[in-house]
Amino acid sequence: MNTTLTIDKAGRVVLPKPVRDQLQLSAGDSLVLDSADDRIVLRPVREAVGMRKKQGIWVLDIDEPLTLETVNQTMDEVRHEHEQSVLGRAGSNSPRTKNRSRRRR
Repeated sequence: MNTTLTIDKAGRVVLPKPVRDQLQLSAGDSLVLDSADDRIVLRPVREAVGMRKKQGIWVLDIDEPLTLETVNQTMDEVRHEHEQSVLGRAGSNSPRTKNRSRRRR
Protein backbone atom coordinates (compact mmCIF):
# COMPACT_ATOMS: atom_id res chain seq x y z
CA MET A 1 0.00 0.00 0.00
CA ASN A 2 1.32 3.43 -0.90
CA THR A 3 -0.40 6.36 0.80
CA THR A 4 0.37 9.82 2.16
CA LEU A 5 0.10 10.37 5.92
CA THR A 6 -0.06 13.68 7.75
CA ILE A 7 1.78 14.39 11.00
CA ASP A 8 -0.38 16.16 13.61
CA LYS A 9 0.79 18.87 16.05
CA ALA A 10 1.92 16.24 18.56
CA GLY A 11 4.03 14.47 15.92
CA ARG A 12 1.64 11.53 15.52
CA VAL A 13 0.56 9.71 12.40
CA VAL A 14 -2.35 7.31 12.03
CA LEU A 15 -1.74 4.01 10.28
CA PRO A 16 -4.61 3.23 7.90
CA LYS A 17 -6.97 0.49 9.06
CA PRO A 18 -6.16 -1.87 6.16
CA VAL A 19 -2.46 -1.73 7.18
CA ARG A 20 -3.30 -2.34 10.86
CA ASP A 21 -5.54 -5.25 9.89
CA GLN A 22 -2.99 -6.78 7.53
CA LEU A 23 -0.23 -6.59 10.16
CA GLN A 24 -2.61 -7.53 13.00
CA LEU A 25 -1.81 -4.36 14.93
CA SER A 26 -4.01 -3.01 17.68
CA ALA A 27 -3.86 -0.31 20.33
CA GLY A 28 -0.88 -0.77 22.62
CA ASP A 29 1.25 -2.73 20.13
CA SER A 30 4.84 -1.56 19.76
CA LEU A 31 6.67 -0.62 16.58
CA VAL A 32 10.40 -0.36 15.88
CA LEU A 33 11.41 2.75 13.92
CA ASP A 34 14.40 2.58 11.58
CA SER A 35 15.45 5.75 9.78
CA ALA A 36 18.19 6.24 7.23
CA ASP A 37 18.70 9.06 4.76
CA ASP A 38 15.19 10.11 3.76
CA ARG A 39 13.43 6.86 4.71
CA ILE A 40 11.44 5.84 7.76
CA VAL A 41 10.56 2.18 8.27
CA LEU A 42 8.18 0.97 10.97
CA ARG A 43 8.17 -2.71 11.95
CA PRO A 44 5.93 -4.42 14.53
CA VAL A 45 7.69 -5.77 17.61
CA ARG A 46 6.89 -9.47 17.70
CA GLU A 47 7.76 -11.89 20.47
CA ALA A 48 9.01 -15.31 19.39
CA VAL A 49 5.93 -17.06 20.78
CA GLY A 50 2.84 -15.55 22.24
CA MET A 51 -0.88 -15.27 22.04
CA ARG A 52 -2.60 -12.60 20.06
CA LYS A 53 -6.15 -11.88 19.08
CA LYS A 54 -6.98 -12.54 15.43
CA GLN A 55 -10.48 -11.67 14.30
CA GLY A 56 -11.69 -11.87 17.89
CA ILE A 57 -10.13 -15.30 18.61
CA TRP A 58 -6.97 -15.92 20.64
CA VAL A 59 -4.38 -17.74 18.53
CA LEU A 60 -0.82 -18.92 19.10
CA ASP A 61 1.52 -16.56 17.27
CA ILE A 62 4.66 -18.45 16.19
CA ASP A 63 7.23 -17.99 13.44
CA GLU A 64 6.59 -21.32 11.72
CA PRO A 65 3.41 -23.37 11.38
CA LEU A 66 2.82 -26.39 13.61
CA THR A 67 2.99 -29.81 11.97
CA LEU A 68 -0.20 -31.80 11.59
CA GLU A 69 1.30 -34.45 13.87
CA THR A 70 1.88 -31.87 16.63
CA VAL A 71 -1.67 -30.51 16.30
CA ASN A 72 -3.22 -34.00 16.39
CA GLN A 73 -1.09 -35.07 19.36
CA THR A 74 -2.02 -31.92 21.29
CA MET A 75 -5.72 -32.38 20.52
CA ASP A 76 -5.55 -36.02 21.69
CA GLU A 77 -3.88 -34.95 24.95
CA VAL A 78 -6.46 -32.22 25.59
CA ARG A 79 -9.33 -34.64 24.87
CA HIS A 80 -7.81 -37.24 27.20
CA GLU A 81 -7.40 -34.68 30.02
CA HIS A 82 -10.98 -33.54 29.52
CA GLU A 83 -12.29 -37.12 29.60
CA GLN A 84 -10.32 -37.83 32.78
CA SER A 85 -11.67 -34.68 34.36
CA VAL A 86 -15.27 -35.59 33.51
CA LEU A 87 -14.87 -39.23 34.53
CA GLY A 88 -13.12 -38.24 37.73
CA ARG A 89 -16.16 -36.26 38.85
CA ALA A 90 -18.97 -38.36 37.43
CA GLY A 91 -17.45 -41.83 37.17
CA SER A 92 -18.81 -44.69 39.29
CA ASN A 93 -15.39 -45.24 40.87
CA SER A 94 -15.06 -41.72 42.21
CA PRO A 95 -15.11 -41.23 46.00
CA ARG A 96 -18.12 -38.88 45.75
CA THR A 97 -20.23 -41.47 43.92
CA LYS A 98 -19.31 -44.21 46.40
CA ASN A 99 -20.25 -41.98 49.34
CA ARG A 100 -23.61 -41.07 47.76
CA SER A 101 -24.52 -44.72 47.12
CA ARG A 102 -23.62 -45.62 50.72
CA ARG A 103 -25.90 -42.87 52.04
CA ARG A 104 -28.84 -44.08 49.96
CA ARG A 105 -28.74 -47.61 51.46
